[in-house]
Amino acid sequence: MGLSPNDLRQVIVLQNATDDDLKLIIQNSLVRSIEEGGFFFFQGDSADHIYVLTHGQVKLMQASPGGQQVNLRTIYPWEMFGALGAVHGAEARYPATAETLEDSLALAIKAVFFKEIMQTRPYLSAGLMQLMTSYIQEIQSRYRELATERVEQRIARALLRLTSQSGQKANEGIDLTFSRQDLAEMSGTTLYTVSRVLAKWERQDLIEARREHVRVLIPHGLVKIAEGLEK
Repeated sequence: MGLSPNDLRQVIVLQNATDDDLKLIIQNSLVRSIEEGGFFFFQGDSADHIYVLTHGQVKLMQASPGGQQVNLRTIYPWEMFGALGAVHGAEARYPATAETLEDSLALAIKAVFFKEIMQTRPYLSAGLMQLMTSYIQEIQSRYRELATERVEQRIARALLRLTSQSGQKANEGIDLTFSRQDLAEMSGTTLYTVSRVLAKWERQDLIEARREHVRVLIPHGLVKIAEGLEK
C-alpha cells in the first residue's frame, strides 16, 4: 500500500503536518492487514503502536471484569485509534480490543517514535487533544442516552449514527452492515430487544432488516423516534 502525505492529512491529528513530517511518520510505520473478525490488538496488550485505519471498519470494545463486552465506538477510514502509547509511554496498555468488522488495512505507527516527535511538533499534541475531546463528548452523549432515553430512542440514535458514518445509498434507502449484537452493545440493550424493535420497525416500513444488514427506508421516521416525537 503506497501512502502519500496527502492521504495522511485526512487524519484529524495530522491535518496540519508538513509533507516532511508525514513522510517521516510513514518511514517509521508499517502496514498491517487484518481479515474480517481478526484483531489489531487486545485489551491489556502493550500499546506500542498507534493506528491509522486506511481501509475497512474496526470496532473498539471493552470487557468488564464479569466478561460483559461493551462496544465503545466504530472506527472508519482515516481515523486514528490506539493512541494511548503516545501519551503515557512504554508502560501504556490498550484499554480496549480492536476487532475488524471487515477486511481492513491500517498504518501502525511506533508509539515511542510518535511520542518523541510530539515534543517538537505542538500541532500533534493539539490534534490528539481534539481527538480525545471528541471521544469524551461521544461518551458523554451515550451516557446521557442510557440514563434518560427509552430503549427504542437509543436504538434509533445508534442507527442514525451508523447511517451518517458508514451508510451506503441505495435506490430505496440507505444500507448499513453490522451485527445485531453490535447494535445491542452500541445502544446498551440486549440482542433480543434489538431483534424485537427491528421487527416492529420493519412492520411499520421504516426499515428492511436482514442478517447483519439493515436498509433504512425512512430516516425521518427514525429521527422522530430518536427525539421522542413518534405517536
